[in-house]
Amino acid sequence: MKNPVKGLNVNVVLLGIVSFLTDLSSEMIFPLVPIFLTTVLGAPVAVVGLIEGIAEATANILKMLSGMYSDKIGRRKPFVLLGYGFSTITKPFFALATIWPHVLAVRFLDRVGKGLRASARDVIVADYTDEKTRGKAFGYRKMMDQFGAFGGPLLAFLLMPILLERFEVGMAYRVIFALSVIPAALAVFTLFFVKEKEDAVRNLKGWKLDFSVLNRQYKINLLVTLLFNLAVFNYAFLVLRAQDAGFSIAVIPLVYMFYNLVYGIFAVPAGVLSDKIGRKAVIVIGYLVFGLTSLALGLSTSAPGIWLSFGLYGVFMAIMESVQRAYISDLVPGEYRGTALGLYQGAMGFAALPASVIAGLLWEVHYAGVRMTFLYSAVVAVFAAALFMLLCRKECEEH
Repeated sequence: MKNPVKGLNVNVVLLGIVSFLTDLSSEMIFPLVPIFLTTVLGAPVAVVGLIEGIAEATANILKMLSGMYSDKIGRRKPFVLLGYGFSTITKPFFALATIWPHVLAVRFLDRVGKGLRASARDVIVADYTDEKTRGKAFGYRKMMDQFGAFGGPLLAFLLMPILLERFEVGMAYRVIFALSVIPAALAVFTLFFVKEKEDAVRNLKGWKLDFSVLNRQYKINLLVTLLFNLAVFNYAFLVLRAQDAGFSIAVIPLVYMFYNLVYGIFAVPAGVLSDKIGRKAVIVIGYLVFGLTSLALGLSTSAPGIWLSFGLYGVFMAIMESVQRAYISDLVPGEYRGTALGLYQGAMGFAALPASVIAGLLWEVHYAGVRMTFLYSAVVAVFAAALFMLLCRKECEEH
């Protein structure tokens, strides 16, 4: 892979480092949370779906609101700093949870932090790029994000056997949760060196939500995103699928780590590909890869099949998380990027709760419930890809 930082502004590079440290911290915790809930706290799988749905819905809806407000005041960094700081403060409380509602509360508060920072951070990335480098820049940030997400489960995987020799299972989880605060604090420290682009800071006191500034291509993408995300299962269901397939608790962080490694490796190539052949084609590929991933998870009965599924999920996430943000940034004026990116995240947020609840309920079905969860996702993904191609083709014909 070519130098991923070549041609990128130093502030984009620093935001990548912040993302690396933050995900290193978060992913020491999150792959273990579903198992902690079901084995230590005794929560049913449906509760895991409820918690993850509420958490992701909270984050994505706040991404929408914070993105809009950052446009209104013309500032980005205060939201980024507050968001990362808030998530850092809440992480120690995972270690204190004794019943599943405690986990729900802490997960909710952690996602509040993510919701505050994400849209404003993405606008800073977009402000320091143009259409020829924007895919690469978003790909770089996601690459760093996922390399941190690779390192977090790796640390958990290395620490868990050592901690299990000294503590009972529940306490071993709690120690890892407590240690996760260290890289999160380093991320906040690094953030103080990031600067907003001066000529991109605007004072829009008269700002109001005006959908007329969001063109038809943006609205088509938003509609398909909402539909598609009604079937996008949370990472927790991948973890539970691995456990269902016979993976031990000690190995699950390793397979999740593999997913994050693939995600990180493909993020920059996906972004660069979209710079060269166009965002729309790569987005369609992403939908189809997710459909294939869902089929593999639903039909696999062996360990290699599960490993393959985790790898495919990493490819899908690399495409969608890098290219969608670049695509949206291309479609709207700079002063409305916070709103546009926020509405996109909000659409995913509104879909996240019903999607996770549907997945959890399908999982609990006695006959082929596990397979039905993923087959449902595969069908919706293929339909979303077809709808996006159809509507985009009509757009091209009209212009």
